[in-house]
Amino acid sequence: MKTWKAVVIAAVALGAIATAARADWYSGEPYKMVKVQMPDPFGWDIEIFSPQHEVADDWQCSQSGPVSDIHFWTSWPKDEVGVIQWLGVGIYSNVAAGSVPYSQPGTPLWGRVFQQGEFRVIDPYGQGDQGFADPQQREWIGWGAHDHQMYQQINITDIVRPFPQKEGEIYWLGIYAGWEGITQPPVGWKTSLDHFMDVAVYKDLNTGAWTPLIDPAGNGLDMAFVITPEPATLALMGLGVAGLVARRRRK
Repeated sequence: MKTWKAVVIAAVALGAIATAARADWYSGEPYKMVKVQMPDPFGWDIEIFSPQHEVADDWQCSQSGPVSDIHFWTSWPKDEVGVIQWLGVGIYSNVAAGSVPYSQPGTPLWGRVFQQGEFRVIDPYGQGDQGFADPQQREWIGWGAHDHQMYQQINITDIVRPFPQKEGEIYWLGIYAGWEGITQPPVGWKTSLDHFMDVAVYKDLNTGAWTPLIDPAGNGLDMAFVITPEPATLALMGLGVAGLVARRRRK
C-alpha cells in the first residue's frame, strides 16, 4: 500500500512539473544560453509591429538541443494593452564584424509564425517607468516621462519541429508581431538590463538592411529574452515512477 501511495505522489509531482514546464519563466530557473537577458524595468520598448519592424538580438548556445521554449518581454505605449494576433519568430546565423561593419543576423536557419493559442501572455509581469521607441521614424517617446508602467512576458513553449542549436554557436533571435485592425497601439519588445556580445539590430524599412539599435544617448541596446531547456526532470521523474511500479510488480 505504501509503495502505491508513493507511486501516486510521484505521478502527481510529475504532472505538476509538466504543468510548470509549460508556464512562464522567472529569474533563477534553468536556461540554455550563455547569458540570460532580463528586462530592464526602466528601459525602452522597441516597436515590433509587422515583418518590416523586425528586431533581432544575438545569443550563444550553452547546451546543444532543440530551441523548444522561448520567453521574451513586451509592453505597450501608455499601457494601452492590445491583442497580439500572431508572432513571427526567426533564428539566424551570426555574421561577425569584420566582413561587415557590425555583427548582424546572417542566413535564416529557422522560422515560424505562431497564432493565438500557440503562445501565452503573462500580464502583468512587472512594472517600472519606461519609454517607447520606433527607431524607423527616430521616435523615442517618454524616456523619464512615465510613458507607461506595466510590462508582460510572452511564452512560446513546446515548439513543434524546433530549431536544433549547437553548444558554443552564436545565433540571432528575430521577432515581430501582428494583429487585425489598425486602431490599437503597437507592441514593443523590451530592452534588457544585461548585455551580451553585440547590440541588437532592427530591419530598416527602406533598405531592408539590419541597423544597430542605438538610443538617443548613444547607448547600444540589447533585448530581453531567454532560451530555456526542455524539462529533463520530467524524464527523471518518469523513470522514478516506472521504477516504483516495477518494484511493486516484482513483489
